[in-house]
Amino acid sequence: MATRRTFLRIAAASGGALGLRLGLVPYLDVIAAGGPAGRATRRRVNLHILILGGTGFIGPYQVQYALDRGHTLTLFNRGHTNPRLFPNVEHLIGDRADDLKSLEGRHWDVVIDNSATDPTWVERSARLLAPRVKKYIFVSSRAVYFDTSRVPMTIEAPLFTRENAPVRWFRRGLPYGRAKVLAEREAQKYFPGRALIVRPGLVVGPGDLSDRFTYWPVRIKRGGEVLAPGDGTDPVQFIDARDLSEWMIRLAEQNAVGVYNGLGPGYPLSFAALLQGIKAATKSEATFTWVDADFLAANRVRAYEEMPVWRPARNGWEGFARFDLTREIALGLTFRPL
Repeated sequence: MATRRTFLRIAAASGGALGLRLGLVPYLDVIAAGGPAGRATRRRVNLHILILGGTGFIGPYQVQYALDRGHTLTLFNRGHTNPRLFPNVEHLIGDRADDLKSLEGRHWDVVIDNSATDPTWVERSARLLAPRVKKYIFVSSRAVYFDTSRVPMTIEAPLFTRENAPVRWFRRGLPYGRAKVLAEREAQKYFPGRALIVRPGLVVGPGDLSDRFTYWPVRIKRGGEVLAPGDGTDPVQFIDARDLSEWMIRLAEQNAVGVYNGLGPGYPLSFAALLQGIKAATKSEATFTWVDADFLAANRVRAYEEMPVWRPARNGWEGFARFDLTREIALGLTFRPL
């Protein structure tokens, strides 16, 4: 286990792990204040960017960062989530499922698809936009990987297919990983050589309402004896919404294409180091009691559920949090401190 001092020294030397606001700054206030994006320098080339979504979680960070860098934005969504955000940006109202009329006849340099959970949505939008848009950026997921036993993990790892993951209950819809694989293929089909696929892992930070990450800072800040899963050596990877969003805008500026993973930090991080780092950041007096993974499983305490973020590196999950990020860092992916 890393000590608090060791963790902070490593984090400082590496540029840090990832952002953590602990709920002290309301999400919309972070956007309004500009945050890190407010310090961004403007770019000489003005891109006309269409964002499918744009007002929930990662979208607002993309929009603000792109505006700060001098780009022109259009947002397409149903107008239900945070409709008052960005009043000076063009808003087009429609529905990915059955109403794309407001997109017809328009031209953009880049489309960023944040909101697709159904491959048919990607098929419809990509087919419509292909003749008049230069690049299609699709936000996929680490969940597309069928085999996460490889160490390190790269984009070469096998994906879900009909053969290795048959779907029998069609009325329930496709499993998330299968759906994202098919969505990627639709983007690449209609934008051959012009598609950029980004596969993030667990996305965290202000605006994340899932409690998938915030359980830990909230619990540790409360103090007392904290149940910690495993023995502390299991690796962990995730990505701050701001780091992911800003990187995607920079990828658009670089005219990047291909497939990339979106995780962090840029150095190996153990679960013990994560919890100790959160303890240091919250100035908590909490203590950790490490509980064996088999004991937790026997008592129905599930990885990534009751114990969020944590996944034991065994039984086919050895590479789940061991992605090689060399390619991504070379293209400008950065990580803010814990």
